[in-house]
Amino acid sequence: MSRRRTYAQLSVVMIMMMISVGCVERRLTVRSVPANALVLLDGQEIGFTPCSVPFDYYGDRQIRLIKDGYETRTINQTIAAPWYQWIGIDFVSEVLVPWRIRDDRNYVYELEPTQMVSSDELMQRAAQVREQGRQPPERILKRAGVVRRGRAEANPEPLTAPEPPLGN
Repeated sequence: MSRRRTYAQLSVVMIMMMISVGCVERRLTVRSVPANALVLLDGQEIGFTPCSVPFDYYGDRQIRLIKDGYETRTINQTIAAPWYQWIGIDFVSEVLVPWRIRDDRNYVYELEPTQMVSSDELMQRAAQVREQGRQPPERILKRAGVVRRGRAEANPEPLTAPEPPLGN
């Protein structure tokens, strides 16, 4: 009878150990100065700063912060794996350790205020862009199949696209 009791107790202990196996909980927290910036993690909205999200893998992640009145900031953040997540050791930390391990990563980013541009400067930039659009480089015209009539240097004429083939 004592042998059965020992086996039963051992079984209960083994089942409890299997149920309480540990794991690694990973959490990424993003903060910004000033707060309340929209956060996109790898192109997906995750909320407004400060915000936290669980993550599954280490490596390079793209974090984009967007806030009205501030320059949009894009950061390629490397999240390095801790030693207990190296290949081979990670099996022990994920499966055999009987408690949970928390890996909290906290990142704080400063946002720069948007630089105001005078209306005169804005109009000058618009004129430059317009002029560049009127005189595209020949290699781009060639790739697009556009033929320029006349000499481009002396008197630029409107660009024309080749006639589309007639369909039946």
